[in-house]
Amino acid sequence: MPKLITQEQRALLLANGAEFDRNEDFNPLPVVKLFMPDGAATWLLASLDPECPDIAFGLCDLGFGFPEMGSVRLSEIEGARGALGLRVERDLHFTADRPLTAYALDASRAGRIVTGRNPAAADGNDAPGRTT
Repeated sequence: MPKLITQEQRALLLANGAEFDRNEDFNPLPVVKLFMPDGAATWLLASLDPECPDIAFGLCDLGFGFPEMGSVRLSEIEGARGALGLRVERDLHFTADRPLTAYALDASRAGRIVTGRNPAAADGNDAPGRTT
């Protein structure tokens, strides 16, 4: 099974976590998008806690229509299984184009994380590798 986060992404997530410690107004781009292929859960992660690198911070959407920014344990994401028993995957095509808070605002409006170019379109066509 491929790792959820590459070494390069891990280094950037840790650097973002260190910057959060220095600057509470820091508003980074998300580094990685994780998703449940047989469910509605999605995570846009922006940082890792330098003192406890199992704790990530980002935009979390468990598929109930109320995405929120917060912390999550990577070990819990790695252990999660969807309805068909599939594991969480990394969106290999995701590239952030706006800060985390912009994704959070768009998600609040849409009731789910929207990563495409048209965040107002909440038609379910925001699958990995596709844009709305």
